[in-house]
Amino acid sequence: MKQKRPFFGSLFRKNPKGKGDTQDPTKPAKGGRRRSLDDTSGRMSPGPDGKRPLAPLDVVYQQSDLLKPIKTFAEVPGSEVVSLFLHKLRLCTILFTWHGVEGSDDVKAKDVKRQQLLELVEYIGKNKEVWQPEILEATVEMVAANLFRSLPPKAHEGIASNSSSEPKSENDEDDPVFEPSWPHLQIVYEFFLRFIVSSDIDIKTLKRYINGAFVLRLLELFDSEDHRERDYLKTILHRIYAKFMSLRAFVRKAINNVFFVFIYETQRHNGIAELLEILGSIINGFALPLKAEHRSFLQTVLVPMHKVKGLAAFHPQLSYCVTQFVDKDPSLAVPVLSGLLRYWPITNSSKEMLFLNELEELLELTQNDEFRIILAPLFKQLSRAIGSPHFQVAERALFLWHNDYISGLIADNRRDVLPIIYPVLHVNSESHWNLTVKNLTYNVLKIFVELDQTLVEQCSKAYLLKKGKDETRQQFKVDYWTRLGVDVKDKSHFLLIADEKKKKSEEKEIKEKPHIDPLQGIVPSLLADSPETASDGGGEGVDSSVLSPSGKTEGGFEPDISQPRDPIIAGGSSGDSGSYHSSFPTGGLPTVQATS
Repeated sequence: MKQKRPFFGSLFRKNPKGKGDTQDPTKPAKGGRRRSLDDTSGRMSPGPDGKRPLAPLDVVYQQSDLLKPIKTFAEVPGSEVVSLFLHKLRLCTILFTWHGVEGSDDVKAKDVKRQQLLELVEYIGKNKEVWQPEILEATVEMVAANLFRSLPPKAHEGIASNSSSEPKSENDEDDPVFEPSWPHLQIVYEFFLRFIVSSDIDIKTLKRYINGAFVLRLLELFDSEDHRERDYLKTILHRIYAKFMSLRAFVRKAINNVFFVFIYETQRHNGIAELLEILGSIINGFALPLKAEHRSFLQTVLVPMHKVKGLAAFHPQLSYCVTQFVDKDPSLAVPVLSGLLRYWPITNSSKEMLFLNELEELLELTQNDEFRIILAPLFKQLSRAIGSPHFQVAERALFLWHNDYISGLIADNRRDVLPIIYPVLHVNSESHWNLTVKNLTYNVLKIFVELDQTLVEQCSKAYLLKKGKDETRQQFKVDYWTRLGVDVKDKSHFLLIADEKKKKSEEKEIKEKPHIDPLQGIVPSLLADSPETASDGGGEGVDSSVLSPSGKTEGGFEPDISQPRDPIIAGGSSGDSGSYHSSFPTGGLPTVQATS
């Protein structure tokens, strides 16, 4: 067997004095054990005490070792159980390729490894005295060797990039992606979970191996496409958070960083729902008053997460986290509802349904004082939802009146609410295409009539008066353009008017702009040496020989611009063939005509 230091040994192994991550193998370690440099058989030379270690820590096992006979725990005496346990852990660090053609030896070796993993899980479930320092280190190295790997490219990444609304299509949900090495990974996760929750392990000793670097590698695995792996990771990370209090702040910040990358960079991650579930239980345990760190997390992470395209994949978990904050501190209802209105979808009806569901949950936790603060922008948005042509959106918005608490808030503030939403209720009751929406609208109007009939009549009169003014104004515009001989449905005349206004504006800028000689600075020697220079007005410093007989420079510049040259701007005579002229009737708008 080839001697080589394991990849994860330097990451997790620390010396007892904390002066480095690894020890010199030629120096005696704790217990007087010495590593012999000329030992190539995978065995370690005895130390001064004459004892050999339990197993060689720096030996890498290979696939052929799995094909050799391996004893079970029942076949060895009690004094050799720990050594055999360590030997099995080392055998389980052997990795396999799960793609391509497999030989008979590969299949047999994979089955042997699976059997060894099952034996380890069974043994730690029945025996509690196995956890020695050497076993702890070997256990963490075995788990790291099997779990920490580069995840394959996402199977549906191309489909997701072409989607305009959701990162995953219905076909993706029908065809889930599974990890090929799951027959081994599942047992490793089960072993590690029992290892973490065990109460027989000294936390201080375990902190040497379960550290920040380990947590970061664990968080990377949450992007796995196999939901079974993400479920195990969710449980394990939550147990680590609960057991290692010194890592709690680090875990929260690390999860925040994952969310920041997801929101502002990639908007693609498979484990957002699982991470939000962990945070939901964490938020539930926050003490009052809430720290500034937690408030900042709500406003900078959870609220902006509503703008992500694939919100439907994790919205229940996100909604739970947000409502937990508002439940603990009702004063947070105003910033949360304001953020929800800021990211409210405009054209995505399915996402709008999610927002309305979350809005109802938040309003149930909102006090009357906070409700008054957010009332005006909230019901302006709700009025747009009630008048939505999508019947499900309109129904969901009108269903808010079926909630007793929300209906009570609206009743207490009806004088501020009804003037905002009455126009859309009136329109729905008259012309909405969906019968269910019409009936729900009638019910809402009936509720307001029972509460305050006078207020409803006032809002109705105000709406009809405004509607009449709007219709009069619109008819005036149509009649005016008709008198001008312009077809309102034909938009070409607006382009002609805009072109005329643009030319007038350019001409005005030219008149107000001070005259600058374009030849000055281009031919300074000519201007300096020429005896015939003009000394007056706009022609100062220009050689008269450079000017053309018509008074223009050879470059086409016309110094005298006091008179407009464009017949459109100048209002040329109607006798000019092919020209346009404009006259201004009473009212200030131009009549544009083309003469033949």
